[in-house]
Amino acid sequence: MMSRLTQVALAAALLSGTAAGCPALHASETGLPQWEQLSEAQRATLIAPVRERWNAEPGQREAMLERARRWQQMTPDERQHARRGVKRWSHMSDEQREEARALYHHMRTLEPDAREAMKAKWRGMDAAEREAWVEAHPAPHRSRERGD
Repeated sequence: MMSRLTQVALAAALLSGTAAGCPALHASETGLPQWEQLSEAQRATLIAPVRERWNAEPGQREAMLERARRWQQMTPDERQHARRGVKRWSHMSDEQREEARALYHHMRTLEPDAREAMKAKWRGMDAAEREAWVEAHPAPHRSRERGD
């Protein structure tokens, strides 16, 4: 089963391709056919996880659409950066994800100079120091577990 982040990325890619009137897949880049050349069964296979999540989580529909809108507005480089982030996230342990959440939550409030100083401080910490920092600076409680 696909992770929810993967499903959202797929949904965004699909919506960006169809809503903008351009193909979601480019034969020259992937060796696969463009969206218009896919069979109905292939399209249904790609869309099924998004449909399942849409129906199962009505409270997340607005967020799903917003992510798709943001995806459409990204440049190809920004999309590639986002894909790398999703891949990195999917390979993190639960502890690494909690560290990342806490660090992101803290860093987003800092000015650029303070952010650079915090990055340098973080790189200099050992595992025990990082664990203590995360305990002292936890990320806000998440309202629901997403399975990402």
